[in-house]
Amino acid sequence: MKLNDPYGRKFKTLRVSLLNTCNLNCFYCTMGSEEDINFDHRPQKSAGFFSRIISRLHENLDLETIRLTGGEPLLYRELPELVRNLKLIGIPKISMTSNGYLLARQVAALYEAGLQSINVSLDAMDEASFYKMAKRKHLDRVLNGIETAINAGIEVKLNAVIMKGMNEDQIIPLLDYAFSKNIPIRFLEVMSMGHLHHESDKYLFSQQELLDTIATKYNFKRLPRTVSATSNYWQITAGNTFGIIANNSEPFCSDCSRLRLDAEGNMYGCLSNSNPIELNPADNDCVLQEKLQLAMSQKQLHHFVGSELSMLQIGG
Repeated sequence: MKLNDPYGRKFKTLRVSLLNTCNLNCFYCTMGSEEDINFDHRPQKSAGFFSRIISRLHENLDLETIRLTGGEPLLYRELPELVRNLKLIGIPKISMTSNGYLLARQVAALYEAGLQSINVSLDAMDEASFYKMAKRKHLDRVLNGIETAINAGIEVKLNAVIMKGMNEDQIIPLLDYAFSKNIPIRFLEVMSMGHLHHESDKYLFSQQELLDTIATKYNFKRLPRTVSATSNYWQITAGNTFGIIANNSEPFCSDCSRLRLDAEGNMYGCLSNSNPIELNPADNDCVLQEKLQLAMSQKQLHHFVGSELSMLQIGG
């Protein structure tokens, strides 16, 4: 299917939010306290439900990557089954973004099912800072999950949201940790989503501030950006790389190839648009193509503006 987009964009990556439940309360995602669990009481959609929709989308879009998100995707009960289904559908790359809290116990089943890569959200390297960001204890669970995934042969990347006044002192420790494990790390500027939609500026630690901080310890050079990449990358003298997802400082809207599917089967063409497009596995090709064209029309061109939707609802 050829989508009509004057800027030549296509949908090649599908991000699937499997559920709206999470076992952490990260400050940039929710306003919950340490006692709260972000629990969605609606029944989880089945692996079959997601598989049918994704199969139809793949037939029309020739998808290159599926990224499973949440909420926290490790809380999705049929996760290995869904990964197996996606492999049978013929998706070339199957990946997941997770907070890693429950990762160690599920790595073997996910690897066997066909999961190829995991982006682990890790915003701090000491217990106090981890608690400040996530409102949870036991940083060691996340680190154990990372180790287990690496040892299993799954590609691991780290994502770290850096917020002014919260965890900017963790930049170098996070970088040192990633380099010691020889895995990529990407620092994220805080996004204008959910309860921070109109307040993100006061927490913004910009791309330039990140680079200035990293330069206190490492020398680095910028690498060329690949088409549709969310991250800008730099390489230090020793060869390790780090990235920055600069939604505010350097948006990547103009060649974004991402389509999003939420936990109820609604589609979004852009994080900056909170108007869901309902999908149904029974949609005929004509209806599906009209909906995909509508999703493409939701895309921004130059500037990420965010929305009232929490990342808990639409996927990190």
